[in-house]
Amino acid sequence: MIHFVGAGSGAPDLITLRGKKLIEEADVIIYAGSLVNPELLDYAKSGCEIHNSALMTLDEVIDVMENAENSGKTTVRLHTGDPCVFGAIREQMERLDALGIAYDVCPGVSSFCGAAAALKAEYTLPDVSQTVILTRMAGRTPVPESESIESLAAHHAAMVIFLSTGMLEELSERLIKGGYTADTPAAIVYKATWNDEMVCRCTVASLAETAEKNGITKTALITVGDFLDGVRSLSKLYSADFETKFRKPSKQ
Repeated sequence: MIHFVGAGSGAPDLITLRGKKLIEEADVIIYAGSLVNPELLDYAKSGCEIHNSALMTLDEVIDVMENAENSGKTTVRLHTGDPCVFGAIREQMERLDALGIAYDVCPGVSSFCGAAAALKAEYTLPDVSQTVILTRMAGRTPVPESESIESLAAHHAAMVIFLSTGMLEELSERLIKGGYTADTPAAIVYKATWNDEMVCRCTVASLAETAEKNGITKTALITVGDFLDGVRSLSKLYSADFETKFRKPSKQ
């Protein structure tokens, strides 16, 4: 059996109880060494076979899985955050389907959740933003034309931009071209929930300058939007004059 496990956003105690148990029981672990906190490997049992996928091709990863399966071993494929977000798991699953190898997925805490925690922010605020856009800049891996930064920026929603720290000058230009003003609040969250986490608040126009000033070149999320300014109106859910299934309105 192959278990795809979300490692969480960085801190080793932010993995799920299920994910930790799967790591403890695994005979083979293939982990994304460029992103996953290596402290999570401390949960592995003695004698567990460990592979760093940062040094491997897709074919090599699948070969390890297939060999483990043929030997009756349990494999954990450990991905950063939640594997459904930029985890490249679908291509692995299709190969396993072709080989008739069973697998399942254990979700994890995505880094965009870790970033919000570091910022003490809420992405969805009444009258500010009710939509969160998770995206990335086009690089060696292209982005569909209909999902360009400009077209997404036009919504003025809360935006979390992955895998783009090395392209911040271009990112700023494209966000402004899409409709964000230059002084729209932004933040760079470096290694959210890790011990060396860093939060740098800035504006859309000053993203590149802020990253350079703080020596941030990778492993960071970019957050953009007015949600970073705080609350403008209160949630109806807890309003004294709002009736719910569980509470009657307070008498005036």
